[in-house]
Amino acid sequence: MRVLAIDTALDACAAGVFETDGGEKTLARESVAMARGHAEALMPLLARLMDVASIDFSELDRIAVTVGPGSFTGLRVGIAAARGIALATGKPAVGVSTLAALAAPHLAENEDRSVVAAIDAHHEQVYLQIFGPGGRSLAPPLLAPLGEAVHMTMHLTAASAPTGPVLLVGSGAAILAAAWPAGMKRPPIDARTAPDIFWVARLGGAADAMRALPKPLYLRRPDARPQDAARLPRR
Repeated sequence: MRVLAIDTALDACAAGVFETDGGEKTLARESVAMARGHAEALMPLLARLMDVASIDFSELDRIAVTVGPGSFTGLRVGIAAARGIALATGKPAVGVSTLAALAAPHLAENEDRSVVAAIDAHHEQVYLQIFGPGGRSLAPPLLAPLGEAVHMTMHLTAASAPTGPVLLVGSGAAILAAAWPAGMKRPPIDARTAPDIFWVARLGGAADAMRALPKPLYLRRPDARPQDAARLPRR
């Protein structure tokens, strides 16, 4: 399966074209670190990518895109691009959780490990998902205060694999580890701020296209909202 993967959810504008069947061949990939400016950067990046891969969009089998949690603006940019390409080519677009993409390489490396994917949501909160051995989700993606996130992580991973290793991954890994109870050994962390685009493609290639819809996974309302006092009365 030839998959175009797109990620603009966090601190990178990234895309890649991969063959996900058998040898898992990389045809082209590019990632540019950025916190803002995804809207201006994505389409030129995709044009370069397809040129390097020497294929047309019509030759793709599927488009995979990260759907969150992440930046409100970044998510809309990536999802809009994926939907547009899917509409123009008649190929399916699928959504991939940012948290699952962060955890995936570590789960593949060690099936006995529990992995906690955490993204810094600011204001002493994290977006969180907990995976047990074998990649089994122990809790759905959620937004939690740090203290609650630590308690949930310790409880669920201990119940799932009481003697197995636990790894924290994502931009929220360090602040989650810093909130660990005093006197207890903190788990190791991988503080990467964006998923590897290869794993977005791999998860997207394996997803059920009828269920993994490219819809944003926000988990909380935007900080900026219209003020009621500024609304004009309707006639």
